[in-house]
Amino acid sequence: MITNVSLVTLWVTDQDEAKKFYTDVLGFEETTDVSMGDGFRWVTVSHPAHRELQVTLMVPGPPLDEDMAAAIRRSLAAGTMGGFGLSTTDCRKTYEELSARGVEFTQPPSERPYGIEAVMRDNSGNWLVLVEEREFEGGEFPH
Repeated sequence: MITNVSLVTLWVTDQDEAKKFYTDVLGFEETTDVSMGDGFRWVTVSHPAHRELQVTLMVPGPPLDEDMAAAIRRSLAAGTMGGFGLSTTDCRKTYEELSARGVEFTQPPSERPYGIEAVMRDNSGNWLVLVEEREFEGGEFPH
């Protein structure tokens, strides 16, 4: 029986720089950093409150074929690669704190039916959604 999601992959341009961003700027912790041979490196981070979910910081390359790796690199360079969402108890305060640390936001905190949301980029170009959730019925969304 599946019990939970334990690993997600995030494509990055540089594993060292990505690891620094996620640990030093966002407060994640390094969980794994191992060279596996043939130039392959397995790097994971996790949030201290959710260590059961590791984020693999993966450089586009093997086992992907070169066409797919190149497509991912182009998407990262264009800033069109989606990442994941991060919960916060105070989106506006977290926005101010992260902005002061140099994080690039493409959208400041904005009211949404489901809460307050801001959108930022990591140092590889992935966009991350920062959300202060509130309860909603879903009726506010057009169908």
